[in-house]
Amino acid sequence: MTIDLNAFATYAKVVETGSFTAAAEVLKLSKSMVSRQISMLEDELGVRLLNRTTRKLNVTEAGAVVFERAARIVAEAEEAERDAVCIEGAVRGKLRVNAPMTFGIRELGPVMPKFISRYPELSIELELNDRRVDLMEEGFDVSLRISPLVDSSLIARQLAPVRRLVVGTPAYFDKHGVPQHPRDLADHTFILYSQVARPELLEMQDPAGKRVQVEVKGPLLCNNADAANAVLMAGQAISVSPDFICYEGLRSGVLVSVLDEWQAPPLTLHVIYPHTRHLSAKVRAFVDFAIEEFGPGKAKWLGPLGQAAKKKGK
Repeated sequence: MTIDLNAFATYAKVVETGSFTAAAEVLKLSKSMVSRQISMLEDELGVRLLNRTTRKLNVTEAGAVVFERAARIVAEAEEAERDAVCIEGAVRGKLRVNAPMTFGIRELGPVMPKFISRYPELSIELELNDRRVDLMEEGFDVSLRISPLVDSSLIARQLAPVRRLVVGTPAYFDKHGVPQHPRDLADHTFILYSQVARPELLEMQDPAGKRVQVEVKGPLLCNNADAANAVLMAGQAISVSPDFICYEGLRSGVLVSVLDEWQAPPLTLHVIYPHTRHLSAKVRAFVDFAIEEFGPGKAKWLGPLGQAAKKKGK
């Protein structure tokens, strides 16, 4: 079966605009030509796509499925056209980027002016949140993630490791003592992170590979580190913090880390994008930029983090 792809494009426009007349105006075709292409498409597919009345068009169940595919075909064709233009000229178009909230504010946001200056014809939509997004379903072109990759339809480029450290203020450890073993953490007050499956369960590993699990507790369960930062800085609790969040506090001495010989399971920063045969110019530009800013040896949080607390536990 050979189907004219123009018919798919016409059908997508009819559904988007809600009428044959409006679609004809956008496509600069006659209304009769639009109607003919839809009828031919229905004949070729052997299904009714639209129920026509004098007042409106209703999309059938089969028509809804075909529209989703037709819209995707049109989007891919438009993307191909833009990419073909970009080969000869500048990166342009709209780029939808997703990133974790705290990382986006602290690390990605400050370098975005450089990216915008480099590609002035590119329009960027940056959305920050801490939930796992579906790039394909939600229409994102590229994402930065600090979590394992579970979707095999996506490509992940590893950028930088993210260490997780037990941190608090010197005042907190002066008052409550410095833990000497992960089991001691059960007696301390924690800020719990709600985006993990078991916020109250902390696993740590020593250099020999021995693992210890300990249940921790605290008055605050939160999904964002910056929102909980006041509690941490007030010395009311400690936290297991990714190093890109706590490295400035550790270097200045506002925070100290403990149990440095142990390690919470580390994470990795990835740049992720859908698996396509041809990577679009705008996505390629962002991926290259992410590698330039956060790739191996580039992430500024990976340097020395300051000295661990050396006080004796109480």
